[in-house]
Amino acid sequence: MPAPASLGLARVIGHIPYRLALAGGWIDQPFVSRCNPTPPGSMVVVAIEPNFRAMDRAGLATGTRHVAMKLWRGRLPQRDPAALVRELYDAENRGKPEPSGSQDMIGLVYPGVNRLDYDFAANGGVFPAHIESLNSSRVARWLEKVIYVLPVAPRPEGYNPLGEKHLSRKWIARLGQSGKDCFDAIRRLDLHALGASMNECMKCWEALLPHTVRHPTITTDLVGLLKAYQAQYSGAMYSGCGGGYLFVVSNEPVPGAFKVKLRIRES
Repeated sequence: MPAPASLGLARVIGHIPYRLALAGGWIDQPFVSRCNPTPPGSMVVVAIEPNFRAMDRAGLATGTRHVAMKLWRGRLPQRDPAALVRELYDAENRGKPEPSGSQDMIGLVYPGVNRLDYDFAANGGVFPAHIESLNSSRVARWLEKVIYVLPVAPRPEGYNPLGEKHLSRKWIARLGQSGKDCFDAIRRLDLHALGASMNECMKCWEALLPHTVRHPTITTDLVGLLKAYQAQYSGAMYSGCGGGYLFVVSNEPVPGAFKVKLRIRES
């Protein structure tokens, strides 16, 4: 049962979850998955409770959530999640030249920790060929304990991460593997392996899409900040391109960061 304060907040921001995108992000885009020499490539999304107001343009799928709020009047319908994902995908991307990836919709709709396996030969790479989920309270409590969320800055106006692309098949294979490694680390409750998978994902982003961390509109030293936290803690990665939040993996408190509560099927 949510606390009274949470109920009051829900009246303002709605009941639909946010989502964390962990290692493997961008493999959900067909222009990336079509170049993967070892499909499927994977990424991990985690549903979290809306017990705070997330920054917009900061990598927690707030844009997709705004569409969902209007479409479903502030609450997730009790229907087949795969059908909800497609309904939300169509609603958000209708007429868009650069559609949002389906990981945004899946992360909001599916509870728990989810590995999304993308293969361009299946569904044109738009939707996963397979989804593997973890919904145990043991996994959820562990991940809540070790993931710290540090606010950095929203994506600036005029920013576009796709201005420079280096779609190396080798790096795309590594990107898809980082998602598999991330999910396996969470399943095993392995702090250091989780951090390593997130660090690897950021290397892939820098190699494949350099504007994810460096761009004329970005005034924060995202690369320097990332490397400082990676050097001090087990691992770190950004919530999305252009900054947003920094996810830090640690057994010790991270100054200035906060924790999240996972939404799992058991609850």
